[in-house]
Amino acid sequence: MTSTDPNATPTDTPTGATGAWMARPDAMASIANPIAASLDALAVWRAELDRQVNQLGRAFVEHELLDDADAALLAELRERLASDKLVLAFVAEFSRGKSELINAIFFADAGRRVLPATPGRTTMCPVELRYDEHLPPRLALLPIETRLRGLSLAELRTRDGHWQHVPLDPANPHSLVQALAAVTRRQRVTVEQATALGLWNPEQAEDNPPQADDGSVEVPAWRHAVINYPHPLLQHGLVVIDTPGLNAVGAEPELTLAMLPAAHAVVFVLAADAGVTKSDLTIWREHLGQASLERFVVLNKIDTLVDPLSSAAVVQAQIEQQCADTAQALDVDPARVFALSAREALAARVDGDGASLHASRLPALEQALAAGLLPRRRHLLVQSAVGVVQQLRSSAARRLADRRRQHAEQLLELRGLRGKSGAKLRMMVERVDLEMADFERCTARLQALRAVQQKILRTVQSALSSEVLRTELAAMQAAMGARPFNLGARGAFETLMTRLHASIARAQTQAEELRQMLDASFRQLNTEFGFSFSLGTVPDLRAFQGDLDLIAQGYSRYLGLSQAWRLASPGFAEQFRRLLLSRLRVVFESAAGELELWSKSATSQVEVQLGERRRGFSRRREALQRVQAAAGELEQRIAEVQGQDEHLADMLAKLDALAAQTIASARQLDVGADPDEGTERRQDAA
Repeated sequence: MTSTDPNATPTDTPTGATGAWMARPDAMASIANPIAASLDALAVWRAELDRQVNQLGRAFVEHELLDDADAALLAELRERLASDKLVLAFVAEFSRGKSELINAIFFADAGRRVLPATPGRTTMCPVELRYDEHLPPRLALLPIETRLRGLSLAELRTRDGHWQHVPLDPANPHSLVQALAAVTRRQRVTVEQATALGLWNPEQAEDNPPQADDGSVEVPAWRHAVINYPHPLLQHGLVVIDTPGLNAVGAEPELTLAMLPAAHAVVFVLAADAGVTKSDLTIWREHLGQASLERFVVLNKIDTLVDPLSSAAVVQAQIEQQCADTAQALDVDPARVFALSAREALAARVDGDGASLHASRLPALEQALAAGLLPRRRHLLVQSAVGVVQQLRSSAARRLADRRRQHAEQLLELRGLRGKSGAKLRMMVERVDLEMADFERCTARLQALRAVQQKILRTVQSALSSEVLRTELAAMQAAMGARPFNLGARGAFETLMTRLHASIARAQTQAEELRQMLDASFRQLNTEFGFSFSLGTVPDLRAFQGDLDLIAQGYSRYLGLSQAWRLASPGFAEQFRRLLLSRLRVVFESAAGELELWSKSATSQVEVQLGERRRGFSRRREALQRVQAAAGELEQRIAEVQGQDEHLADMLAKLDALAAQTIASARQLDVGADPDEGTERRQDAA
């Protein structure tokens, strides 16, 4: 195989320049993009919330109120606020105007087309547009030959040696356009090579690329492309996936089994003049039909329907009828079907022509995307932030209450010493020593409790281990291979999912048994030694069973008779297994992680309260010894303890106010959101 070197594209300025994206505020102000405006607002809100969360965390650390488990929760929340992504996937057959639509929605401020969008086949491989500040601006291209090595995209993402890189200059959009032309490159291979690559199937002749006179066929030069570029929308967390036509969508298992199901929304682009063609319907039914996806349908190129021999009303009626027919053919809500002209919208945005933009009908789609997706993303972040802040506030309140209780005991003891003799003081010191010795008895019980807790936790997590997954997938493969052409695949897959559901249910039962054991032990210790141990609710693992159902919906479509030829391909079957294992591992590791964090939270409060209690005994003994050593020290010590208690009360009030302010800030923009939390959990797990 031969392919042109992508590095032949020159760049005129140094890589990594931070020049401005070529926007024109005067022209763009009148045709604002609601997605851009919403992402801007979300980014500002996330930055402000992160500032307040960081401030709250510093206050907890300053007053020694943050244990390891709470610190991990806080770090996880801040990481999520900093890196939360909104993933939009654009799917269509060739020449439907996908790339032009992406240009019009997201990159018109460059003043030119960014993604190649010329007649004929343009984008030849899936293209991912995102921004990672830890990487230089670049175009990363994965050669198509990597398909022969059996490695998934997930495995190859972290292996730079398999990719070819083209530097991008943020200060020069023209160089960006030149560099991105690389995604259109193709190469000619033999039919045998195309078959090995998964891009030729004798049983699906209508989907195969045409053969040249010498028998060769044209295939993409690249398997995948990732554009890392500091465009403002990408910096704010937007990820855009541009997919090519049916061959690439069907031939790359990771695209259909992982990337598309992981997208927060899929925009399916059709041609307004053709409507739903056979190949369009194939893509929809095989890859986008599950209701779990957030789907929008675009009838692009309505400008081609303009007929000088027909009135505007007739053309409008034709467009409305085409929308109704499309909604019926795809079985979607007509409100999710949008007729528009991406070409006219891009030209209008570049020219700053608000009237032409309105005539292109693009704003209706943008408004639907902004209103349908961003409130849910915001709501999910709000729920995470509020939950973490409330847990931190609750933990801090318990620790401060325990310190104040110790102060109250010490004050009662010190006030009782007024007028007492030196012998009485010695007796009080001895009593404190006895109480300390008695208290230390509980440490052995706590060590035994911790050992039992860890043993049960290991049992719980063993049901969610990678070993369990590998064993179950091996059993599925054996059952599938027991019949010719994998005809038992669906039954074996359903058995696998049933057993995995049972594993999660078993882990939930065992976790509840662990909670009951800890709860009984904590109540006894609280009664005997005056602790304030408390247990949070055991994580509800039913949500992860919902994730399994969503995975089953996405993968089961490849197990029917119509897909038997694809599953019989060794390359596809191996990638199917790897991707399925990867998706399942995310679900199981997430469930195990939540249980471990819950268990760690229970353990850390024991360590914190043990330390607080020991310090309390030391302070009491020191106070009594000081009173013993000097007359007049008693009243001074009482005043000190009173002052310390007042300081703790003031500290609790300030922390409560700071936490309440953080929660209020988190909820400030959470208006009108109606989240589907099961879908969001699925998307995050993916």
